[in-house]
Amino acid sequence: MPKASDIKKNAAVEYNGKTYIVKDIERSVPQGRAGGSLYRMRMYDVVTGHKVDETFKDSEMLNLADLIRRPAIFSYVDGDEYVFMDNEDYTPYSLNKQSIEDEVLFINEETAGIQVVLVDDSPVALDLPTNVELEVIETDPSIKGASATSRNKPAKLSTGVTIQVPEHISTGDKIKVNVEERKFAGRADHK
Repeated sequence: MPKASDIKKNAAVEYNGKTYIVKDIERSVPQGRAGGSLYRMRMYDVVTGHKVDETFKDSEMLNLADLIRRPAIFSYVDGDEYVFMDNEDYTPYSLNKQSIEDEVLFINEETAGIQVVLVDDSPVALDLPTNVELEVIETDPSIKGASATSRNKPAKLSTGVTIQVPEHISTGDKIKVNVEERKFAGRADHK
């Protein structure tokens, strides 16, 4: 049974007799309070989709719910549903765009390492790899001689998300993006 401080985004927890997926975690350290941090978690009921915001002390124990992670690839969009295909048995999993709106910004047909999170055989969330490779489709021209440690500029990526990249990156470059921090993590390995 993990402490609140050990819970990560997209974990499934049992709370008040229901199963929730943790979508966002904010850590705060109240001033003058003996003890540790507080963790405010935005959670969604896996059955109803109902949103709950709860705050836990860092040492509070939470029950992890039974969930299964299946390796999958993005297949296609059907209206508001994103369909993923199981890598092993080709089962299609449909997830509503609203429930995965943060993850959708970093997914395309080539994204490897996606896992669909299942609770009671129903797809409820996505787990993405730490880094994904995406193409820069629009950014200011690169500056010759700019070093990797120089200033940043905005770049629009193939999925529509905009992140900050170093000045030496150009339109058409493939880059690695840290999904959790939404940050540039280096050039993609050229194949």
